[in-house]
Amino acid sequence: MIHVIRTRATKQQYDDMLAKIILYIKVAVDIRQGILAGGGELHSDCENELTAIGCRSEDIWGADWQPRSREVRFDSIINLKPRTNRSTNIVDPAIRNQVETLVRSLLEDV
Repeated sequence: MIHVIRTRATKQQYDDMLAKIILYIKVAVDIRQGILAGGGELHSDCENELTAIGCRSEDIWGADWQPRSREVRFDSIINLKPRTNRSTNIVDPAIRNQVETLVRSLLEDV
């Protein structure tokens, strides 16, 4: 189940998002609006939820939240943006920092 998260996730939302893959949560983060969609099988599933509510693809970045190690990983096909990011990994440190800060603020310590 994919949830769009604007404030810290509830325990139920967190459990729902973790249920699909179990070991980690795939997320798409809109760094302009400060919201996250998580829990899909693919990062693009999460991205679709965000674009459906008006988010722009150029503002959306994919990552994974690893609850056991408390790590954010930044590798996703949706991160390929020919004008700004020519890798599946987020290469701009400022964008990486924004994504990590949002993921941690919305999912860490739930």
